[in-house]
Amino acid sequence: MIQFQEDKQLKKISEMRKKEEEEMVGLLSQKYGISHINLATIPINSDALKVVSEDDARAAHMAVFQKIGKRLQIAVKNPEDKTLLAILEKLKTDRYEYELFLASSASLEKAWDIYQQIVTELKSITGELTISPEQIEKFKNQVSTLKDIKDLVATVVHQRITDLLEIMIAGALKTEASDIHIEPQAEEVRVRYRLDGMLNDLTFINRKTYAFLLSRIKLVSEMKLNIRERGQDGRFTIKTDGIDVEVRASVLPGPYGENVVLRILNPKTIGLQFEELGMQPWVEKIIAQEIQKPNGMIITTGPTGSGKTTTLYAFLKKVHTEDIKIITLEDPIEYHLTGIEQTQVDEASGYSFPEGLRSILRQDPDIILVGEIRDIETAETAMHAALTGHLVFSTLHTNDAAGTIPRLIDIGVKPNIIAPAINVAIAQRLVRKLCSVCKIVAAPSPKELTAIQQELAALPEHITKPDVSKIIFYGPKENGCNACNFTGYKGRIGLFEILLIDDEMETLIMASPSEAEIKKIMRKQNQITIKQDGILKIISGVTDITEVERVVG
Repeated sequence: MIQFQEDKQLKKISEMRKKEEEEMVGLLSQKYGISHINLATIPINSDALKVVSEDDARAAHMAVFQKIGKRLQIAVKNPEDKTLLAILEKLKTDRYEYELFLASSASLEKAWDIYQQIVTELKSITGELTISPEQIEKFKNQVSTLKDIKDLVATVVHQRITDLLEIMIAGALKTEASDIHIEPQAEEVRVRYRLDGMLNDLTFINRKTYAFLLSRIKLVSEMKLNIRERGQDGRFTIKTDGIDVEVRASVLPGPYGENVVLRILNPKTIGLQFEELGMQPWVEKIIAQEIQKPNGMIITTGPTGSGKTTTLYAFLKKVHTEDIKIITLEDPIEYHLTGIEQTQVDEASGYSFPEGLRSILRQDPDIILVGEIRDIETAETAMHAALTGHLVFSTLHTNDAAGTIPRLIDIGVKPNIIAPAINVAIAQRLVRKLCSVCKIVAAPSPKELTAIQQELAALPEHITKPDVSKIIFYGPKENGCNACNFTGYKGRIGLFEILLIDDEMETLIMASPSEAEIKKIMRKQNQITIKQDGILKIISGVTDITEVERVVG
């Protein structure tokens, strides 16, 4: 009983000392001019802690407790500590921005304790869950086609099931697949690759193998194993060919189990230069002039998966020089661009598109990329930036270039802001290119030929109209070849149409025009439609009419 009273007394004294220390730190914070924080009262982000190692954090009496993109919140005991100052300098070199908070020793100890949890988690999955770059390189050298990958999967399912995930990723990298789909069905589980925008069956695996694979994906992506009734998202990074490739994992419950999609964000797939996007020469010349302007807004439009991000990244690479500052605001950052400051939206922490954009404007950028315009606040903030000396790139979901203006008005943006802010709107789609190795001569049907002639007849006068009777048309070889994974197509190219905001268009916008009225002026501007761009690419032998019809109708 006496011992119990002593324990109680000691606990009370300890709590009093902690309270006194916090009060003292509160007074010191006024001296240093930085805010006081008690880490015992707030959640600490384990990913943030990983920015600085435990040994360095303890030596510098600091803890990184929050992280949003490249922005850090750091608790420190003494902001003048030499070890701390050296670490802060390194963080600056690594392009981190930070805000300091004064914290007590007890408060920092609470954060440092979490390092042990991180180590425990890592130890529990070491070996079993590490994605091995060596294994991926080995498997990449063993496969060339979907059949090779299917055969290798069949081998490991019966012998080395732990290699299964590496084989699927290696195969996706080798075939340049953008996504891996794992789809449970009543009896088996289907695995598919998305190649050039189209899903292709890879193989079927049994449900026991699927259960192992699902657990491994969840763990390596830092998802919760015991949650099966709702969707989860995660990610992991692998190194291959000397570059980091991020894999985004998404899990969604279904009637026969959880559906998995792994998106392979390979930087090589967005390595296109501006001149390689596939724009017609006169369109490319106009856009090259527009992206060199010091201010205004350029919007790319189209559905999800139409290549808008790749196009905007090509613009950034074209205009990037050492004497200009470019900042992006994305959700999420899909690919990392050298020399460009990229930030990521984090709605849970209050870092939304509008809030992020306002913060970016305080950083004195020359060019801003806003991942997507979703609401009036983002739209108006971006357009005001375009009107006040910044060049702004962004995306919008519309069916065509003419739909850009009505869509913005529908969001709630006033025409008198839209008209002077936007320089050009670009609509785009992606079509598969015919395999250059195995494509064959394929004459169009009379109906198709008539459709082609009609589109050619409607082309602007400055475009030379070819003699259809002298054109050699091409199509995909049935079952393709090794080079195209037996599909007949290899790679994709953009189809584009543009809407220039000239004086006449600006006047029309003030009257809240319909799409039909806008299209009339586009014709007066001698602009081609997406479909006409498709016809020109059919004539040049890049793609075929079946593919253009599939994408644009």
